[in-house]
Amino acid sequence: MNKEGRLEILCLLLVAIYSPVLSGKSQNYFLDSLDALVSSCVVVPCTFSLPGGNLPASRLRTTWHVEGKQEDYIYHEDESRVQDNFKGRTRLLGDPGQNNCTLEITEIKNHDNGPFCFRIEVASPPDADKSAHGCVKMKMLPAPPDPELTQSPSADEGQPFTVTCTVPHTCPSHAPKLTWEQTVTAPQVTERQKDIRFGNWEVESTLVFIPEEKDDHTDITCTALFNGKKTTSKTMRLYVKRAVNYKYIIIPTAVGVGTAVIFGLLCVFMMKKYKKRIAELQNQEGSVWNRMSRLSRRFRSDRRGPSPSDQRGAIWSRFSSPNNAYSGACAEQKLNKPRFPSPKSQPKSCNYMEDTDGDDDYMNTADLNIYGNI
Repeated sequence: MNKEGRLEILCLLLVAIYSPVLSGKSQNYFLDSLDALVSSCVVVPCTFSLPGGNLPASRLRTTWHVEGKQEDYIYHEDESRVQDNFKGRTRLLGDPGQNNCTLEITEIKNHDNGPFCFRIEVASPPDADKSAHGCVKMKMLPAPPDPELTQSPSADEGQPFTVTCTVPHTCPSHAPKLTWEQTVTAPQVTERQKDIRFGNWEVESTLVFIPEEKDDHTDITCTALFNGKKTTSKTMRLYVKRAVNYKYIIIPTAVGVGTAVIFGLLCVFMMKKYKKRIAELQNQEGSVWNRMSRLSRRFRSDRRGPSPSDQRGAIWSRFSSPNNAYSGACAEQKLNKPRFPSPKSQPKSCNYMEDTDGDDDYMNTADLNIYGNI
């Protein structure tokens, strides 16, 4: 209740207390209407004042009756005069000697809607003519109101989190019982009842715990059990904001940096070793590419041998070239050979086909003429 509401109630109470003294008339402060939960109970707040100030309770007679029927008592000091359907269900909570006529009605029925009126009378002279009265009407509630849940702005892992459950009622003598259904670790629960406005109360239960990662996406339920065994509940879903754990940042970063450094050093080492090897090969046999080219040409030459065109060119060169070394030798032999005996008796040394060494001469000549005649 805000300050303005409390101040207003205080002013009304002061008026109710002091105005009779000033005016000489009875006064009371009473509600026109009040909610009542069927099967539960209701407490009807009631205050009054009589001219001349307070009187002892023994001199006062307090009754409650149905409006317009002063003999249809719902409460009387003599219980035998109470209506059968109200016997055992009503009692006076207030002290008339303190100007309090508050009434409690339990096991509320659907027909207990009133209006019900109170009457205060002075039972003995000289103030027998003094009295006070007032009436109230009940509003039947077939079902209890739902609880309201309020919580901290956010549920941070490892930080205290608070959930508050509140439910209104009109029976402080049998206030609702609030219970929690949750799976959190080491919860702390506190409960209190407060008067929110004249004739209405509120039960408040506070749940405090430390959220953990396992509590994320779990339900928290507050259940209110009213007098008369009627229940109602409200559920909320808990979302836990995980705390920043630096080890999940530092460790992967360190591993990544370490791997990059090792890989970089390995690459530098391999590059240096490769460059050193290239320099050694260049110093030994010149350029690597030249060496590879020579090896490639040598491999192809050894594999293929002289081509048929080269062989034909070499044979043709032997017969067609006037500067052929072998032709000149044959000519020299013909010029220098003796006349006698007959040339037919001389060995035909210049005929490479009939020479005993013709095979060797032919291979040497072929080898020589592969690269052309000299």
